[in-house]
Amino acid sequence: MKKEEVEQLVNEGKMLPLMEEFYTIQGEGYHKGTAAYFIRVGGCDVGCHWCDVKESWDAQKHPPTATETIVDNAIKYSDTVVVTGGEPLTWDMTELTSQLKAKGAKIHIETSGAYKLTGAWDWICLSPKKLKLPTQEVYERANELKVIVFNKHDLKFAEEQAAKVNEDCILYLQPEWSVREKIIPLIVDYVMQNPKWKVSLQTHKYLNIP
Repeated sequence: MKKEEVEQLVNEGKMLPLMEEFYTIQGEGYHKGTAAYFIRVGGCDVGCHWCDVKESWDAQKHPPTATETIVDNAIKYSDTVVVTGGEPLTWDMTELTSQLKAKGAKIHIETSGAYKLTGAWDWICLSPKKLKLPTQEVYERANELKVIVFNKHDLKFAEEQAAKVNEDCILYLQPEWSVREKIIPLIVDYVMQNPKWKVSLQTHKYLNIP
């Protein structure tokens, strides 16, 4: 297949730059503890300095893979599928989610919300970033807001973001892993003083699983 043909299929969402895919336990947020199949799509220009998957940023490093193949692999393992990145909304998610839906899967997305919301989702985890704020539609559709806390100034950002999401959105503060020992006491105190928030931890890292 010619490069131009591949690029066209990627733009249409019929192929996606697949970084990795794996069956594991969701470690974060509302669905923590749930077995799920993860699809990690390459490509992200949000550029968080503390990102723990910087290798996902350059989509060119990850082979365009037929969406049908990705779907077939996923449903062998689980009917709960989490699409993450990178930033999955860099790409049109319509084809991926329609094929997964046709197979009866429940589909979750983990996104910064910085790009147009495409695809049909059962659960939207919005993790906004200061460098590129979410679109209004993602604020309105988010099921959970997960703000990563690297320092105390991120608590102010968290409140700004909480004011923009819908009233049913569940609010989480999650310590950035590399500074967790310092940040966890700060988050615990803040949540106790502001109980609309909940604490999210990266439990998969404590369990030493992907």
